[in-house]
Formats: sequence, C-alpha cells, structure tokens
Amino acid sequence: MSPELSAAVGFSAAGATSLGGTPLAIAIAGRTDFYDRPRGYRKHAGATPLLGGAAVLVGFLAAAIAVGATSGRLLVPIGCALSLWLIGTIDDRVTIAPIWRLLAETIAAVAVVVVGLGWKTSGGGAIDLVLSVIWVVGLVNAFNLMDNLDGACSAVGCVSAVGIGILAAIHGQAVLAGLAFGLAGGCAGFLPWNLAGPAKVFLGDGGSMPIGFLVAALAMTTGRHLQVGDAGLLAGALLVGVPILDTALVSLSRKRRGVMLVTGGRDHLTHRLLLALHTPRAVVGALALAQAILCVSAIVGDHWGIAAVALFALVAVTLGAVTIVLLDTTRWRPAGIAVGERSPYGQVAKRSVASSRGERPRHPAQWRLGQSRSHHRSAEHRRPRDSGDHAGQGARFAWVPDNPHSRQGRARRGQPGSPGG
Repeated sequence: MSPELSAAVGFSAAGATSLGGTPLAIAIAGRTDFYDRPRGYRKHAGATPLLGGAAVLVGFLAAAIAVGATSGRLLVPIGCALSLWLIGTIDDRVTIAPIWRLLAETIAAVAVVVVGLGWKTSGGGAIDLVLSVIWVVGLVNAFNLMDNLDGACSAVGCVSAVGIGILAAIHGQAVLAGLAFGLAGGCAGFLPWNLAGPAKVFLGDGGSMPIGFLVAALAMTTGRHLQVGDAGLLAGALLVGVPILDTALVSLSRKRRGVMLVTGGRDHLTHRLLLALHTPRAVVGALALAQAILCVSAIVGDHWGIAAVALFALVAVTLGAVTIVLLDTTRWRPAGIAVGERSPYGQVAKRSVASSRGERPRHPAQWRLGQSRSHHRSAEHRRPRDSGDHAGQGARFAWVPDNPHSRQGRARRGQPGSPGG
C-alpha cells in the first residue's frame, strides 16, 4: 500500500468509525451515569457524557487494523495508548492521584524508547531517553490541559496528526502515515458531536491523554526519518506548537500571579481568545489555523534543510513569547482568574480578578481561601482537574469580608441595607 493510499484509508476508517461510534459512547455513558456535571468553574449547561475519548480511540484502532499496523514494534505505542485511555477513563470516574498518572505516562514513554521509537539525536542513549520521556509526559499533559473548551484538544490534535502524517508519507513511511491520519480521522469524526453547541459529549481524560500520547509518539517516530538531524526536535516542536504555547502561557502567567500550577482555572489560551472571538467554534478555528501554519513550517523546513527548520523555530518562539506577553495583560484575563497578593506576613493571599472589581478588604488578613466543592470526595464531586468549561476544576479563590457592617457582610446575613434587602 502506498503512503498516500494508507493515509486515505486510515483517515476514512477512523473518521467513519468515530463519527458513527460517538452516539454509542453517548448511549453507554447514559446507561452508566458517566456524566460531567457543572460545578465550580465548569460552565456547561448540563450533565454531559464523558466517553468521547473511547470513540476516538476505537476509530484509531480501526485505522491501525486497516493499514496493517497489527504487528511489529508499532504495537507498543498502540498498547500504551490503550493503557492511558483506561487510566484516563477511570480518572474521569474516580480519583487517581497525579503521581500514578505521571508514573503511567513515564512508563509509556520508556516503553516507546525501548523499542526504538523515541528521539534519536547525536547525544546518544541517555540523552535520547531523557528527551523522549520529557517529550511524551509533557505532551500528554499539554493536550490534557487543552481539553478546556469544546473542540480545542481534538481539533489541534487532528491538525498535528495531519502534519505528522504528511511528513511520514513524504519519507515513504506508509504504515506510519496511515496511523497518523487515523488519529486525525478519529478526532475529526468526534468533532461534530463535541461542537454541536451545546456539546453532546466530552473527550474526558480518557480522550485527551491517549491523543497527547499518540501525537508525541508518532512525532518522535516520524522524526527519526527526517533529513535534518538534531533539528528534527525543532520540527517536532513546530508540529505541536499550540499545546506548547498554551502550557507555557499558563505556567508563566500563574508563576507571575503567585498561583500554583496545579490549580484549576479559566486562564488558558482558549479562555483568553474567547474574550475576543466570542464563540468556541471561532476559537477552535483560530487554534487549528495557527497549528496548521506551524505544521506547514515543519514540512517546508524539512524539505529546505536544517537552517530553514532552525529559522522557522526561532520565528515561532519569538512570536510565542510576544503572544504570551500580550495575552497575560489585564485585558486578556477572563473574570475569575486567581491572582496572588503578598501579605505582610510572608504569605501569598489569593483573590479573583472578578472579586477585585467590587469592594475589597483593607487588610490582607481578611482574605480567605475558598475551595470549590469539587475538592470533596463523593459520587458527584470528583477531584479537580486543571481545565475550564467542561473539565474538572481546582480551587477557586474568593475573599470574605470580616467587617460585619460591610455591604457583603450584611448580604451574607440577609440584613436590611444589603443590595437585596
């Protein structure tokens, strides 16, 4: 089978399976009460099924069978993706400590390296192992973080996979191209249901984790066939530039505001763009376009040589840095973003941007740290995750006035003189 035919077969098989299988996933979620319910930062309209990731992965598996990836070392990343789907799906239902998720991601990365599908650089074995583990673990979590707005994770994953598949086809890797386009087809088949408005189904961790892993593994495997040497790492980074940008934006912004990285919040790239573009579809379109441009840069750079890849990567890093600086201004901070204030006692007090628009306490000791109800273990309230509109959320910070004569204090007690009294 030629690379072009393999790509077409993979995309068609996965797309049809995912598109037709998503309603079945929705039905199973309904029978098993597998829903994501609004709470805390979660702003979706009502309980929404969480098994979309299963439809995407089944579509990918259909593509793997169709293109003949049923033997050899490519079975290792396929098996690891299944394992991460299982862990993510369980985590969507009950609490799994982050350390165990991190351990599973690391084991999956090592397994890919052991069978010879990790990064191959001039640095040799140990360096390649470290780079590959960081790459896989980083991208699994980057795609997981991007699953905070309808269509964001799957659309960006689809475009990244197409870029990887084109590079694989150019270098004559038919099965690899079929797998990459199979992942793209699985994501594309899921998107109509996720972008239905309101969404009929969410990916969940059972979708974002295997998508991130497969993009990472396929990018490394394809990178071994590029003709640009160590610059293949830069080409790989271009293929996943948008998730890298989102993770960098959130990490640097929270460090600057004195907020823990693991805290859930609506401060991602998607939430900031939503202020200007207004609809999830517009945001998803912008993210997909940006990732497509980066993928084209990687493909052209591979054709032109090392210098071109390095130049494109430098331009991307520069534009990314400017974007982070611009988006981390007050104008691009959605209401409710947690910010930190240094108290005279050496502790960082937290508040939200939204609360700062109203009456503020005069003394730092009056700040109170509030936790969303999602921190409580129960059948309805699982552990918080770091996402936005439909994934689980972390702590939300608000201040509670200690002055009983303030408007807020009277409002809490329902006394006359309050805005509602």
